[in-house]
Amino acid sequence: MKKEMKQEWFLDRFCGQQFAALLENERLAEFSTESETKKGVVGNIYKGKVTNVLSGMNAAFINCGLSRNCYLCMDEPYTDYNKYDAVDGFVNPLPAQLDLKEGDEVLVQVTKPARGTKGAKVSTKLSFVGKRLIFTPQTDFLGISRKITDENVRATLLKTVEKLRDDPSDGFIVRTQAPFATQKQLKTEAEYLKKLYRETLERAKTAPVGALLHEDEDLPARVIRDSFGEEIAAIHVGDAELYERLCHLAKLRGDLPERKLIKYNGERSMMTHFGISALIHDLMQPTVPLANGGYLVIDPTEALTVIDVNTGSYVGENSLEETVFAVNMEAAREIARQARLRNIGGIIVVDFIDMLNEEHKLAVTEELRACLALDKAKCNVLPMSDLCLTQFTRKRVGCDSYAALLKPCHHCAGIGYAAEDIFLVAKLRSIMMEHFADGYQALIVDLNENLMKKILNENLFSSDLHTRWADKRIYFVPHKTYKEEHFNVRGDNSSVLNLPNNAQILY
Repeated sequence: MKKEMKQEWFLDRFCGQQFAALLENERLAEFSTESETKKGVVGNIYKGKVTNVLSGMNAAFINCGLSRNCYLCMDEPYTDYNKYDAVDGFVNPLPAQLDLKEGDEVLVQVTKPARGTKGAKVSTKLSFVGKRLIFTPQTDFLGISRKITDENVRATLLKTVEKLRDDPSDGFIVRTQAPFATQKQLKTEAEYLKKLYRETLERAKTAPVGALLHEDEDLPARVIRDSFGEEIAAIHVGDAELYERLCHLAKLRGDLPERKLIKYNGERSMMTHFGISALIHDLMQPTVPLANGGYLVIDPTEALTVIDVNTGSYVGENSLEETVFAVNMEAAREIARQARLRNIGGIIVVDFIDMLNEEHKLAVTEELRACLALDKAKCNVLPMSDLCLTQFTRKRVGCDSYAALLKPCHHCAGIGYAAEDIFLVAKLRSIMMEHFADGYQALIVDLNENLMKKILNENLFSSDLHTRWADKRIYFVPHKTYKEEHFNVRGDNSSVLNLPNNAQILY
């Protein structure tokens, strides 16, 4: 009997950053973070201007007002139509030939974020995503999620959305949660998505080049939008303001019970209280242990991600071939999990432990393929080579965990990585909350001078200082010799504190 999947979301915001973590049966399955001031651009629609045309590549560079020019490739729409089953008779069209010249103004939607030295990728094929439907104006594609398997339900839904089209050249995609909605709810959502498109076109008429015409919802709102009531056991929220906003959003949508939104009221950091901080820390480690004693080593590079499989402490019972096969099967399952958890995109090459048995090679490949089939991102697995190397691709959606959690280490000229400032600040904040929860009224924090300047200059603790820490005293003591990741927090309830001359009180 298949074990029921228990899913819980944990949403929090502090220090100008939003965090979302998904636990499946108490294991971390997804993690995302997003700046409140520097939000992700994927899904955003801009008014752009053509700066350079690459006719031989059927592509162009577009000025969208971002830090770097965007890359427009005519064969890459925002929505991946191959993920859905199309109605009978639809043939996925070949990419249109580029009909642009320098100076032309065009509406484009970001499909992939900037990465390294490369600008964001954009498409002229726009999409507007709802909870149950995706509206694709000027793309006559009618499709339906493959997770909807009942043929009668599929036929009814496709007939319903076909009637929702105002123009035969427009399209709709039926998402997984559509069967649980009434026809009235589907019509209301379709009208809302079409209204967003019309408003985007209207704004574009007078907007300057580089203007943001349509912005996708922020991280917590996307979680609410894409979460279905029965699948999610609870959504824990660590911030009062965010909790109120999400309760209002749940009321408006009417498809997620408010009782599943749970406000966390503990004195300690929510992520630390539920043990998620330690799981997030594991994401920054290249080595991943396997349940049977083996382990993976994950090494991201500019061109691709390499994953090495090792037997570790597992010695098996029967033969070397059986031992290796057992480790490789466990590795295949964990690799699929890590690809989703770390949001690894692009080309992934897995160096499985050498196997001689061809049936074992096929079984490992099929296990990897089956586990990746559960991923929302599109994956394509190639057959295993004679060297037991397996290549697969995973559609890049947003930033991977390495980009979000790590930055190049300046101590080793960029060869290695160090934790991003926001996660050092989050760790420091969590430790400070622990001390206050233990009853201390004053804290003395010894920390790296540059990290202190960042906290003070950007007012990262301003919200806490005006709410939960309003009656507390906090003193920062900067140290030039401290590494950024090193700090020491001391609690003190004395009426008079002995402090060094360079100590600064945090207001």
